[in-house]
Amino acid sequence: MPLFSGQRHGGCYALSPSPLKKPPTAPAAKPAPPDAIEDIADLVAPSPPIANVLADRYASPALKDIWSAPGRVLLERDFWIAVMKAQKDLGVPIPADAIKDYERVKSLVNLTSIAKRERVTLHDVKSRIEEFSELANRQFIHLGLTSRDLTENVEQLQVFRSLKVVHGKIVSALLALARHAEAHRDVMITARTHNVPAQPTTLGKRFAMFGQELLISFARVEELIERYPVRGLKGAVGTQLDQLTLLGGRADKVTELEARVLKHLGFRASLVAVGQVYPRSLDFDVVSALYQVAAAASSFAITLRLMAGQGLLTEGFQEGQVGSSAMPHKVNARNCERISGFATVISGYVTMTAGLAGHQWNEGDVSCSVVRRVALPDAFFAMDGLLETFLTVLAQMEIFPAAIAAENERNLPFLATTTILMEAVKHGAGRETAHAAIKEHALAAAKALRSGGTNGDTDLLARIAGDKRVGLGKKQLQAILAESSRFVGAAPHQVDAFMAEVKPLARKYPQAATYRPGRLL
Repeated sequence: MPLFSGQRHGGCYALSPSPLKKPPTAPAAKPAPPDAIEDIADLVAPSPPIANVLADRYASPALKDIWSAPGRVLLERDFWIAVMKAQKDLGVPIPADAIKDYERVKSLVNLTSIAKRERVTLHDVKSRIEEFSELANRQFIHLGLTSRDLTENVEQLQVFRSLKVVHGKIVSALLALARHAEAHRDVMITARTHNVPAQPTTLGKRFAMFGQELLISFARVEELIERYPVRGLKGAVGTQLDQLTLLGGRADKVTELEARVLKHLGFRASLVAVGQVYPRSLDFDVVSALYQVAAAASSFAITLRLMAGQGLLTEGFQEGQVGSSAMPHKVNARNCERISGFATVISGYVTMTAGLAGHQWNEGDVSCSVVRRVALPDAFFAMDGLLETFLTVLAQMEIFPAAIAAENERNLPFLATTTILMEAVKHGAGRETAHAAIKEHALAAAKALRSGGTNGDTDLLARIAGDKRVGLGKKQLQAILAESSRFVGAAPHQVDAFMAEVKPLARKYPQAATYRPGRLL
């Protein structure tokens, strides 16, 4: 089943005369018979295939291989052969030579030939059955199967393998975040709420904060992989009637057949009571899990974009890279912008698969096909592009400690107001009274700073020290500010706790620990 195929509209191409000159007058002719029109159309060069931007520009070779049209055909043929072998062992009269004949030609994939057959049959699976059987000169595949026995299981295999690729790259991202969190465990920065300075934190804690969200989505993906159930061989309406007929009414043999096919596919469990299709809420489960991963990466990317705008870091800028065609100085956080864009794309596929969930008629229909052909592969292409970009940013970003320190110095008296408030309460001030006084002075000092006021107007500590409602002198306030390490609270210890959760993943998944993303466009 090609992901994309160019087709002529109405069986032929319309050719228009040039608008710059009047077409020459020609004698009237009788309309050409339909067969002649088809022959003429066949002589016209076909339109080039339309590229899948998500796959071609952003996805890695591993994901593209899983969802490619030739790869899909090969998976189906392996599936048919596995079913034949199991059926033969269980008593279905399939010659061993027939299986060898199918195995001999299984890699001969001609998508053009399959597409021609489908234009006649208007049935994708039937066209692929005919193609494979004609290559082998045999007719033993697809015995007792309905189309969904093939397509559901193979598509679920593609989903399952794609989830494993995503799982590995999430581990790589977590380990990269952990390295940054550890390296910047004690680097104080100005934390912001509502995008305005709030209290101090550490840069390591900020990385750990986004890592914590990614850990939650990682746990969901890992759990999904562990429990993901395949439909199995259930037949036209889920009753396994045709397999029971083939195997002499032996339910135990039908169970054994399905178990062997599950083992071939690599699944641990199959759905028991299911119709022609598996519940489409399972597709929603998969795509929404991808979006949860995307959400963590997007939150990280948005904050990096804000930090880059404040000059505190850059996501990385490669030799020869151009930030703007007009402004030579521009160093844009375009990769972080791309991450947020991918998250938006995946959210669209969440909506699409949500529309299929709870929309199943009786034992099944094909109203979901057009949605799933787009949503499933493209959600994974977008997810893969997002993770490749995320890993690139984590590998290339550059942090500017001097700029961070300058921001801290500018904001520190204001960032310390909550600590001053707590110290005032400890010295006998009423909390609400002290809060009102500190607020009054903080707002006035901030306004004076922005308006170019004098030192007396802008000196927040001097303002607070002169207010009896707070009850703290200038020396006491200076002593509080001198202990700047206390302002970050438990941030360094929270980094340690995050590290303790993530570090074991490097031992458990050594390939993920050494994975490096491909080069981005």
